[in-house]
Amino acid sequence: MRLDFVVPADDRPSGGNVYDRHATAGLAALGFDVRATALAGTWPQPGDDAREQLAEVLAAVPDRGAVLLDGIVACGVPEIVGAHADRLRTAVLVHLPLADETGLDPATAARLDATERAALRAADLVIATSPQTAQRLARHHGPHRLRTAAPGTEPAALAPGTDGVSRLLCVAALTPRKGHGLLLEALSGLPLTCDFVGPARDPDRVRRLLEHHERVRWRGPLHGAELADAYASADLLVQPSLAETYGMAVTEGLARGIPVIASAVPDALGDGGLLLPPGDTAALADALRRWSGDPDFRSRLRESALRRRDQLPTWESTARQLAAALTSLEA
Repeated sequence: MRLDFVVPADDRPSGGNVYDRHATAGLAALGFDVRATALAGTWPQPGDDAREQLAEVLAAVPDRGAVLLDGIVACGVPEIVGAHADRLRTAVLVHLPLADETGLDPATAARLDATERAALRAADLVIATSPQTAQRLARHHGPHRLRTAAPGTEPAALAPGTDGVSRLLCVAALTPRKGHGLLLEALSGLPLTCDFVGPARDPDRVRRLLEHHERVRWRGPLHGAELADAYASADLLVQPSLAETYGMAVTEGLARGIPVIASAVPDALGDGGLLLPPGDTAALADALRRWSGDPDFRSRLRESALRRRDQLPTWESTARQLAAALTSLEA
């Protein structure tokens, strides 16, 4: 089966980019003829040039061709997706509902929510990257065909940590939705250090944010061996997100047996750690105090992480779920 896969051109580390790369490789391994196209632009609110490029890519797909569009590309431009709805077999892959991104003004959030609804209803198939997201899309937008393909996890060696207590790690882009400000507040007065690993659109703002927090440092985006080393030295992974679709950094930590305290990631975490209410600074501070001072609490979290480690899905299972969903377009 030939598949044209349209993704955003973005070299910053993100769960969506990692997912798209694994999806491309996994589907190809299953025999799909995947033609991946990365489009530059300020998706999901692109300029005229990016819109024209997307229209040209879709126009070049043969009639009845199968197209998989990353949601960040498709969901802001329903008029382009809809223009090819009768000619092509179109699927949209949703990582995060557009209006769930924090920091949007109300008018922009409402507009993106409306364009997303129109794009998803124009598509033949919608694929969500977590059960939580699928449920939200079903309730909120009501696409007529909806499937799920959760992210997989790369196997990894157990992390030795540092001293078993004091070194914390947060792996996430430094955006309001990821809750770094909450974490800084919750860490106040505790004998814990924390590394923030991830890209930032405004590095100067991040430096100003951290200048009064001597125990917290921003290491920027890390890749390969450097990222592996950051996980290896972590005693605890903390992900205080306000909203997530899945939470791939959580499963990457669990694959290494790292204890986890997190919010908004029920699908990724499972029973592998402590899940907190999103945005609850007091609950996060209390959990970190318990981590710092209660050896039994630390032991329970470590045991939970090790149990969950053996249950994590693989990228091969993700590819099989995608393949089953996309093959249904031929029906």
